[in-house]
Amino acid sequence: MSTVAEIKAAIPSLTLEERAEVARCLGNWQDDEWDGQMKRDIAARKLDKLLSKVDDDIAHGKLRDLP
Repeated sequence: MSTVAEIKAAIPSLTLEERAEVARCLGNWQDDEWDGQMKRDIAARKLDKLLSKVDDDIAHGKLRDLP
């Protein structure tokens, strides 16, 4: 299988365990990519302004609970 369409077509024929394995594999891959991007952005100080704003909001009680 080499295309997304082929992969998507094959998923319904997988067992529940096989689908869970595919989901874990894809989930870990996305997390790895996300984590790597976050680490690069932090190292490049791209998040400093945002983090400073968050710290300021916390200090001034400007947070609210999520619904």
